[in-house]
Formats: sequence, structure tokens, C-alpha cells
Amino acid sequence: MKIMMSAGEVSGDLHGERLARAIHRQSPETQLIGFGGARMEAAGVKLFRNFADYNVMGVWEVIKNLRRILKLLDDLSDYMAAERPDLLVLIDYPDFNWRLAKRAKKLGIPVFSYIPPSAWAWRKGRAKKCAALADEFVAIFPHELPVYEAAGANISFVGNPLVDTVKAELPEKEARAFFGIEPQDHAVLLMPGSRRQEITMLLPAMLKAAEILKARRPETKFFLPVAAAAYKSLIQGLIAQHDVDVKLTYENRYALMGLADVAAAASGTVVMEAALMGLPCVSLYRLAPLNYMIGRALVHVEHFTLPNILLGETIQPELLQDEVEPHRIAKELLRLYRGESARDETTAKLRKACERLGPPGASDRVAAKILAAAKRKRNSGEQHEEL
Repeated sequence: MKIMMSAGEVSGDLHGERLARAIHRQSPETQLIGFGGARMEAAGVKLFRNFADYNVMGVWEVIKNLRRILKLLDDLSDYMAAERPDLLVLIDYPDFNWRLAKRAKKLGIPVFSYIPPSAWAWRKGRAKKCAALADEFVAIFPHELPVYEAAGANISFVGNPLVDTVKAELPEKEARAFFGIEPQDHAVLLMPGSRRQEITMLLPAMLKAAEILKARRPETKFFLPVAAAAYKSLIQGLIAQHDVDVKLTYENRYALMGLADVAAAASGTVVMEAALMGLPCVSLYRLAPLNYMIGRALVHVEHFTLPNILLGETIQPELLQDEVEPHRIAKELLRLYRGESARDETTAKLRKACERLGPPGASDRVAAKILAAAKRKRNSGEQHEEL
């Protein structure tokens, strides 16, 4: 069998890697091809294009790069037509992937959606459009199901792969020695995201907040796990503009989360990863003014970070747009230092939120569904040839 995968950003590449490894464990002879990143390639996916050459964020950035993106869509469509995979697996990245899904439909190639668009939050009508294009959906959060079920989609939730992958890479004693964190230290993580726009929008405010914390709690140590090595020089340049010592780290990030008191983090998957390690976050979300105005008109949600969404309450702080301000960030971080009652209450609720992610083994269960869908296509094609 031949399965084509499409993932257009860092988080999708991580999910694609897990799926690829699970598929090859269950069916080593299956060919995996498509669009993704270095992790998918390392897991055995033959890449036609790498998303690192196309990754952009925001309305204006997409407009500036529209010609290149449309050319990529055409190139992937031609590649899919030539390769004739038994199944196209879409991994998140909705605005691009669902255009690719339309091309697959015209070619008679079944579509499997892993992490479908978040129609529960906005544009609920697109659940019906997606249901008309994809043969099967698997969500990684239970709150995604109702709107798709109402649209007639064949959708299921079989757990979240983060439950398996978010584990400390080192025992605590070794991790403390590795990072130089003593039991009496207060460690604060700065996690501004993996995209250039996120880093430039959020890191300066985080660093100013770190200056405030250092003045109030001199024993605090600051760490920044680098999510995208390509932006190391950008991060170093921003740190150099502030009077605070921040240690950049490149490995054992989950072990670091297990040692830290609290994190200031860009809203996204990393906040859920932190929750699984028992680390409270002050979540930040900031867009360029035009993008924010458009989003505010279209999206109406009570919470924007996953732990809060899972329990339907404000477990930990969320700071949006103008609220992303150094003194406000510092105030919220201080409340969640070890020894503070607010931290104990928050971590207890984070454990409840994590229970909503389901049991271990999600990637294997999704891989089995993908292989079954590809086999159905292969079997129907063989029957058609016999007729």
C-alpha cells in the first residue's frame, strides 16, 4: 500500500512522525510519501516537499506568499496524481490541506483527516464541507466531536498521542544536574513559540517580565527551550536587549518542565505538554492588529488554551492581545511559584484536564484506522479490476 501524508507545521510534523512510526510497526511494507518536516522524514516518510520552506503565519504573511503556496498546492496535486496513493492523510494545517483534499476527491483518492479543523470554535459550517470531502476523521480532543457528528461526519476520538510522548527524558536527580537547578531554586520557563511571528510578538514582553521577576525574586533562574533552532540568532538578539540571564536549552525539555515552577508560554500544544508534566502556564496570545480584528469578529470562545477548554473553566491564566504586558505577566507568574497555594490548586485541576485525553496508545489506534481505510481502497480497486 501507499499512503500520502500532508502536514504543514511543527506540531503536525510531530504528529506525523508518531503516525509514521506506528504505521510501519503494524505494516512495515507500507510506503509513506508526501509533505511534511524533518521528523516525518526521519520516521520513514519520503518527502516531496518540506514545509520549512513554506511556513508562514497571519493574513498578511499568507497574502505575500500566496503565489508560492498556490504553486505548492499544484505541485502536490500533480505528485498525488502521479503516485496514486491508496489514501491521503491530512494532519491539521486546515486552510491548505482542505484545498488538497478537494484535489484528492477529484482523483478518486480517499481522504482521512487527523486533527480536523476546529469547527467547534468558529466557522461551524465548514464541518459539513469537510464531511463531504473526507471519508473518515479522528480528533485528538473529545470536544471536537459534536459539531462534526451533527454534520454527518464519520468521526471518532481514540485518545491523544501526547499521553505517550510527554515523559521526562531524565530522572529528577540527573535533570537537576544537567540544568543546574537546585531544589531551592525557582525555575521559570519562557516558551514563545516556534514561528518567527510568535517570537517577535511575545518574547520581548516575556523578557521584560523576567526582569521584573528577577528584581523581586533574585533566586529565580530562567530557561528558554528553543522550539525552532532556525530562530536561535533571533532569540539571542532579543535576549541581548534585556538585563536578564536566560539559558537556552535544546534537549530534555520535558524533564525541564518537570523541574520548573511555572512557564510563560505561547498558546498551543506546548501548554498541554506542560500540563501533562504538572507545569502551570501563563498562556499568551497576540496577533498583528489586522489579524486580531479579523479573528475577534469571527471567533467566539470562552477559553483559548487546551487545559481550560477541556474542563470548561479557567484553570490557569490566559492573556490576550493588550493583556500581554510585562507587569501583568510577572504578576500571574509569581502567583504560580512553588509554595504558593494558587499553584497547588492549579496543578490539581491540570491533572483532571489531562485525564480527558484518554488512555495511552492513541497513535497506534489511529494508525490502525489509517491502514484499514487504505486497505478498503486497495481492496475495492482490486475488485473493480476483476470485474
